[in-house]
Amino acid sequence: MIVRYGGRVATRPTRPALRDRYDRRRADVVERAAHVFARRGYGRTSMQQLAEELGIAVGSLYHYFPGKEQLLVAICDELMDPLLGDARALDGAGLAPPEQLRALVRLWVGHVVTHRDHLLVFQQERHAIERGAQWRGVRADRKAFERLLEGVLAEAEAAGALRTADRRLALSALLGMVNHTAQWYRPGGRLTPEAIADGYVDLLVRAPAR
Repeated sequence: MIVRYGGRVATRPTRPALRDRYDRRRADVVERAAHVFARRGYGRTSMQQLAEELGIAVGSLYHYFPGKEQLLVAICDELMDPLLGDARALDGAGLAPPEQLRALVRLWVGHVVTHRDHLLVFQQERHAIERGAQWRGVRADRKAFERLLEGVLAEAEAAGALRTADRRLALSALLGMVNHTAQWYRPGGRLTPEAIADGYVDLLVRAPAR
């Protein structure tokens, strides 16, 4: 893989050991950049300022990314790709609809908590992500996850487990509640991620008959 920026050329090594080291360091840049952007604001942080925050030369950033937007794409990919993959794996677990929904929301909230900085950056720049070919993959992953979630809600509705007759309302409520978790969650707080997820689901799903 070759990337270019202002005459600079960065090449992903072909030798396995060097490629693995390159990938680890690139992933570390993405993780740390997400933290800086979440705190300072993506739009208010230049590549030079980011390099200073990370304690590296700006040329080292360009070794992995041709520009700031490509770094933002990588942050959003790291947010969406694992979530969608894990959700699809869970979709084939054969759980009853209410348990399937609960397991999915637990997975989702856990992912939001783990990738809190990534989601905060995504929310900052959502207006840009809605357009442009470079964001096509991010948009497709987001839509695919929403379709999967709506499918699980449809199964819960068919089983008579939803408190509301409006499945789209339930979908919007979950999207709002879970994604907003990134704004207020703090590690070590009163509620664990699992308790938060169960609280959200309990607002939408009827308690099983005794």
